[in-house]
Amino acid sequence: MNLFNIHKPITGMIHVDPLPGTPKYSNNIKAIVDKAKSEASLYRSLGINALMIENMHDVPYLNRVVGPEITSLMSIILYEIKKNYELPTGIQILAGANKEAIAATHSAGADFIRAEGFVFAHIADEGTFNSDAGELLRYRKQIGAENVLIFTDIKKKHSSHSITSDIDIVKTAKAAEFFLSDGVIITGSATGKEPSLNEIKEVKENVNIPVLAGSGITDKNVIQYLEYCDALIIGSYFKKDGVWSNPIDAERVKVFIKKIGER
Repeated sequence: MNLFNIHKPITGMIHVDPLPGTPKYSNNIKAIVDKAKSEASLYRSLGINALMIENMHDVPYLNRVVGPEITSLMSIILYEIKKNYELPTGIQILAGANKEAIAATHSAGADFIRAEGFVFAHIADEGTFNSDAGELLRYRKQIGAENVLIFTDIKKKHSSHSITSDIDIVKTAKAAEFFLSDGVIITGSATGKEPSLNEIKEVKENVNIPVLAGSGITDKNVIQYLEYCDALIIGSYFKKDGVWSNPIDAERVKVFIKKIGER
């Protein structure tokens, strides 16, 4: 199963600098845009074949709804990256601002979003998330954005799933498929933590939509995950010292790409 007409694409994460109105905002919009574009250019030059931007520096995150100051600038950044680097490009707007992500992606002419809280309820560090699949897909239809793919986290990281503990990850994935998800993302328990390979295998055997690994992939385990995943999303490993908030480490990316080429 190919995504974006690419066999098992590798998506490089661009964690944009703090955005307007957030506690760490530096009051320099041009610098935010320029840095994101520079990272996109670097990823492309190193052989990464898909990109995703995320407002991970905007701590503490809001629950589901962000202001126009966030959506508008994320749209601009996404547009600039898609226009200039012509790779499959997507977005995640934290936390769980999935409608805003759809709007930004549609306006930017980009390709996909990463959505949390698509099916079932869970408790995240931002609070309670209820399923938004019905509302989100209706909104996508209403604005004519059916070409925007929605990849959905299931049993996502940084969250408690005790209220759905009787629903295993395979049943969750099947529910996401039934609710018309374009692909499911499986993560470890936190940023940089690898997902369960057994869970990925089980999900892959039971759904007919793409299965993506969304955290914890490194040069040491990538071959194992590529055997079962349709795509990988890489953030922390590509950064200096493997820390998500650090700059991209070109040598780490080169080692990773070389490892894939050897398989």
